[in-house]
Amino acid sequence: MPATPAHPAEFTSVEDVTERFAAHGYIADRRLATTVFLLTRLDKPVLLEGPAGVGKTELAKTLAATTGRRLLRLQCYEGQDESRALYEWDYGKQLLYTQMLRDKIGELTAGAPDLVSAVRRIEEQDSVFFSDRFLAPRPLLEAVRGEEPSVLLIDEVDRADEALEAVLLECLAEYQVSVPEIGTYTAKTPPYIVLTSNNSRDLSAALKRRCLHLSLGYPDAERELEILRSKDTGLPEATARHLVEVVRGLRELRLRKNPSISETVDWARTLAVLGVEELGPEVLADTVNVVLKYERDLGRALDVLPRLVDPNRTLPEPGHHHDGHGHPHHHHDDHDHDDRHHHDRHHHDDRHEADGRALRTAMDRQGRHDKGYYGAPGPGPTRRTAPGAGQGARAFAAMARRRAV
Repeated sequence: MPATPAHPAEFTSVEDVTERFAAHGYIADRRLATTVFLLTRLDKPVLLEGPAGVGKTELAKTLAATTGRRLLRLQCYEGQDESRALYEWDYGKQLLYTQMLRDKIGELTAGAPDLVSAVRRIEEQDSVFFSDRFLAPRPLLEAVRGEEPSVLLIDEVDRADEALEAVLLECLAEYQVSVPEIGTYTAKTPPYIVLTSNNSRDLSAALKRRCLHLSLGYPDAERELEILRSKDTGLPEATARHLVEVVRGLRELRLRKNPSISETVDWARTLAVLGVEELGPEVLADTVNVVLKYERDLGRALDVLPRLVDPNRTLPEPGHHHDGHGHPHHHHDDHDHDDRHHHDRHHHDDRHEADGRALRTAMDRQGRHDKGYYGAPGPGPTRRTAPGAGQGARAFAAMARRRAV
């Protein structure tokens, strides 16, 4: 008889992960299920890397659903700063309280011999205006400070600037967030942290060494078919199997964006709504825009769809495809030009890859992020910085000086 878990929502084994994920419509292979199990037992974040649409974000959602935890999501983007990831001060609320308490502030500064002395007296009251009541938590601080166990999804971290990676390190390593005006918050119940990356750029070694790592790719045919079955698309079994073969054939083309697993599911549902029971070039040509979102990709797909449906079919020369559905012509010369451009672009990327590795190595030198970076470890919000040391305190002091004048 298996041991009873310490918490009803905890996974008891790798097989338990597989079964509970499947019950929520997520088909996990052994390697993925093992990584999820270790994430929950080792209290380490996991970094999922791979192309868009292979189930990285969905894994975090399913993890929250299967464990009964609250899902917190930080969607990363270029130019994002720490205030959008960690916390912000509610300056409007602080100003309102200041106006309401202006008589008390007048009494506090009464008798001060000069402006400097008056400001110093106000700075000594930092704890009144820089406390939890004025703190607006963002996902990272909410995951650490919240009483409810959570799953923190840091989605598409490769889209954010490298500066945000450095901000994340304290939370990833110690499950804590430092607020200079208050102190350091440490999670009572560490959140499950899932980071995702579409590999648009290399992530720092400092971030990677704090995480378990798993690279996700497109599944094999049987697993993708199993995913279609689990989503209850309404497409007959034989037709769904044939569709999976077509999608896998499209992924072998040189496309700007390959069809994702979720788009395969959407295509299956589209065909089911149309009442399709047998795939043909015409109906696929009419609906292929469900999975292909670029005109050049559509042109290449239309040329090969008949062969993907029937491998024994003889095709016309590329660029002379007529389907009677108003699709534009795509000439062979245009394809050659695209191929040459694709080759030149990859040659350019290869030429700069060595320089990129050298730059990344230099940036990831040992000691770059020491234990004092962005706050030292601590048990909770008990330590305070010197009065006036925080960004919020400086802003409040400036406001007080203007009022005093």
